[in-house]
Amino acid sequence: MFDPNAHDEFGFNDITIRRNFLCKVFSIYICQLLMALAFVTVAIFHDPTRLYVQSHPSLSIIASFITLSILIALACSENLRRKSPNNFIFLFMVTVALSFLLATSVSHYYPNQVLLALCLATLICFALTMFALQTKIDFTVMGGFLMIFVIVLLVASIITLFFPGTIMSLIVAFAGVIIYCLYLIYDIQMVVGGDHEYSISPDEYILAALTIYIDIVNMLMNMLAMMVTDH
Repeated sequence: MFDPNAHDEFGFNDITIRRNFLCKVFSIYICQLLMALAFVTVAIFHDPTRLYVQSHPSLSIIASFITLSILIALACSENLRRKSPNNFIFLFMVTVALSFLLATSVSHYYPNQVLLALCLATLICFALTMFALQTKIDFTVMGGFLMIFVIVLLVASIITLFFPGTIMSLIVAFAGVIIYCLYLIYDIQMVVGGDHEYSISPDEYILAALTIYIDIVNMLMNMLAMMVTDH
């Protein structure tokens, strides 16, 4: 899936192949963002929906299970994530599940807090995208370090469940924002290819769009977790 000098092996030197791949990835990504925005809008402005989601936490557990199951299946099966229309069906399912989890998260915050987080996330994503495209630093070689950071973040998040505290929660959330910002740069460079050490195959457009979408969702969730609310 990821190989050194993959931009040569996978045809990234062919401008047409590369352009078509990028168009597919960002078209899917935009559709995912629009779906997430629709879920978030309903969750923060439609009171019956917001109250229903808050009073049924089991729905979030089901959505989390669906998300994890599909992500594992896509990661393990090359045919599943490459063969159409199955790949689009599973992509749609996991996008709905992730959008629902995001909507559940934002339902606990005031609309102005959510809108502020969305605006900040948009500006950050734009800035990081420009940085990833312009910088000469190759973030594609840092995948191992980023994985270690995520594992440490996961352990720290579990600890906060047993030893809750405002300061600890803010530190974990802030670290989460930083880590997923780095992951966003990493994934963008993997998608763009070019002179980077590693790049993603043009056949993996589903996986490429999904990874960027997950980066944005996680960054936004951690950004919201930094905001204190009375809800």
